[in-house]
Amino acid sequence: MPIIVFAILATRAVAQTTKPVAQIDHVLIISIDGLRPDVLLRADTPRIHQLCASGSFTFWARTTPASVTLPTHVSILTGVSPESHGVTWNADLPLSKPIYPNAPTLFELAHKAGYTTAMAVGKRKIAIVDKPRTIDWKYVPGQEKSEDPDVTSQALRIMHDHQPNVMFVHLPTVDNVGHAVGWGSPQQLEAVAGADRCVGQLLDALDEFKLRDSTLVIVTSDHGGAGRTHGAEDPRSRTIPWIASGPGIRKGLDLTLLGRDVDIDTYDTFATTCAILGIPVQRKINGKFVWQILEDRELVQPATAPSQAPAMQP
Repeated sequence: MPIIVFAILATRAVAQTTKPVAQIDHVLIISIDGLRPDVLLRADTPRIHQLCASGSFTFWARTTPASVTLPTHVSILTGVSPESHGVTWNADLPLSKPIYPNAPTLFELAHKAGYTTAMAVGKRKIAIVDKPRTIDWKYVPGQEKSEDPDVTSQALRIMHDHQPNVMFVHLPTVDNVGHAVGWGSPQQLEAVAGADRCVGQLLDALDEFKLRDSTLVIVTSDHGGAGRTHGAEDPRSRTIPWIASGPGIRKGLDLTLLGRDVDIDTYDTFATTCAILGIPVQRKINGKFVWQILEDRELVQPATAPSQAPAMQP
């Protein structure tokens, strides 16, 4: 019996009756905190570059206007703006009782659809998305924040023991170094190289468990930065990478070639994951399914009017 997917965009609903890539039943989302695209390109990142070659990507994706860690990560995992999910602060608050986003999380909807879920995060405050009985396996640091090797070690343990269908991994070190030393500094370039090695370990685990041929991998970030900080409406903070790779995903496609119709926003990670897995989304969201990454879809649509001759002068 086909699964009905309601890919509900900002103002309309689009029904989809089947999963677009039948063999994908796992999604691994990796968020490298504070990863500005130009810093990524300057650093030694062979594994992330391999993902670009084997998938679709843009280095001009946009995060939320606030461009800070907690509200943006909640947006990545709910597909809606901070104003909609209600998490507009960025501190690790000492709450007297738990507060959860006002919108369903990816883990919540995936669980309802019958998928297993997991997350490994490097900042304790991101645990706000851990609604009861929605995440099967998780790692959250006991202190305010940890570093990439700790998170990766715990993520690999979860992958080894459980092989979850939907997994979110948050690597914090690039942001930690940015605040301590500066965005684009030699120390941060080394931190980005370290994050790339961690991504490589996660990809190697997919190969070890024979999951690569059934897994969509999305690598992205919550924000960039400049100097030793990041903030609202600064393009150096708001511009992020977005890379999708896996079976049925178009290889080597720079999404910016398709123009403004395929501008990528941080909310699109949620929408694309749900569409690929056939997870029903029966509400209004800000994100869209980036269907252009699928290799079996026609990118060039038939002309609706006679084409004009090209300009002969510059």
